[in-house]
Amino acid sequence: MNEPSKRSDSTARHEAIDISDFVYAATGARVRRLTMPDGTHWFPAVDVCKELGYTTPRKALTDHVPEDHRESLETVTGSHCLKIPAGREWRRDLQLIDLQGLILLVSACTKPACAPFKQWVAEVIETVQREGSYTLEEAEVQSAEPGAPIAYAMPEQVAEAIVRLEAHNLQLDEELANGQRELIGLQKETLGIQRETLATQKATLAVQQALVRAIERIADRFDVLVLGRPAPSSAHPTTETVLADWRQRLSVTEDVWTVAVVIAPVLVEKGELREPLESIAARTGLTTRRVNECLRLLRRHACIRSQGGAEDGAPVYVLGGV
Repeated sequence: MNEPSKRSDSTARHEAIDISDFVYAATGARVRRLTMPDGTHWFPAVDVCKELGYTTPRKALTDHVPEDHRESLETVTGSHCLKIPAGREWRRDLQLIDLQGLILLVSACTKPACAPFKQWVAEVIETVQREGSYTLEEAEVQSAEPGAPIAYAMPEQVAEAIVRLEAHNLQLDEELANGQRELIGLQKETLGIQRETLATQKATLAVQQALVRAIERIADRFDVLVLGRPAPSSAHPTTETVLADWRQRLSVTEDVWTVAVVIAPVLVEKGELREPLESIAARTGLTTRRVNECLRLLRRHACIRSQGGAEDGAPVYVLGGV
């Protein structure tokens, strides 16, 4: 009758130890953990080594953890007829260490954060050697419910280590938040500068456009007052008025005037000329080269203005006064 009671008490004591807090106090992080049906705990060696500052996990295991406290993931799960956890990070050859292996790695670590845990482990060993066993201190507040498991107080050194690590993590979180706020502020400032630059560019463009229009007006007044040319009419030009204006400006050969007579109606009707030189040559009976020379002469006397080229490569012209 007493034996089941002893096993129950042992189970309660075993369950009362929070292995997650135990590991967090040792490493300063919540590393991955596999708990087997027999109650043994296994930890990925790469997680533990990373948190403890070991740069080469394989060498750390070889130097500090005996083979009977480390095993591959496939062997550990297979011994309990369990499947390997899903996910690419759970490889079959992933090296695991048990709780003793974890303590050995911490004991060999030179990281200052591990010092409180090392001190506690040393006290455990000393207590076991002196008294033959080690038990956690019972908590001051016990559950009043019948059959509830007994609660135990965490060792003071381990609790202090957890508090310091939590405080350090909170400080890092606050620094990260401050950095993010500063970055957002800089991004807003940069956006404001970009908007101001765009506004300045728009204002500059408006000034340039106004300057161009002013120069055009001055040029028109120069033509009227100095060269005696008629002022540009606000009414829509006709073929007759355009040719009359050109005749006053030009003193040219007949072939130039022939080209002028052909292109003037197109410019008046469509507002622009997009006809290939070959087409104009065919209509005038002149060569393509001569047509090009005539157009250049008309441009030189401001009868027409070039507007670039069409998609098919033909030159584009508009009236010089437009």
